[in-house]
Amino acid sequence: MVRFFTPFKIFTAVNVVAVLLQAFTAGQLLGGAGSAMHGTGAGAVHVAGLLLLVTGVLVWRPGRGPGWPALASLAILLLGFVQSATGGSGAVALHVPLGMAIMGLSVWLAVWAFTPSRSARSVSS
Repeated sequence: MVRFFTPFKIFTAVNVVAVLLQAFTAGQLLGGAGSAMHGTGAGAVHVAGLLLLVTGVLVWRPGRGPGWPALASLAILLLGFVQSATGGSGAVALHVPLGMAIMGLSVWLAVWAFTPSRSARSVSS
């Protein structure tokens, strides 16, 4: 699992940054300043989520690590697609909570990946 865990940590960080940038551009939109970057950033979030899922599966299957990070990564990716679908339709009542769920899952995964005591136990087992 050790050889797959470093790329997983990298893509966990990339995912959190992409989601944070989306939150920033969403705030600009809600504040009245139009931001074309919000729509473009959705693609970056999808790519980051896909890379996170791939590395999560590699940590789990060939790396013999825990499987739940791969499931959390899948949830982040799928929620991102649902959120994109609701964004263009103007369903802010669903779009915003989905964004918050994606942010929460992303940060939770990053905290786990970068906490030495938890991740070290997973790597050594």
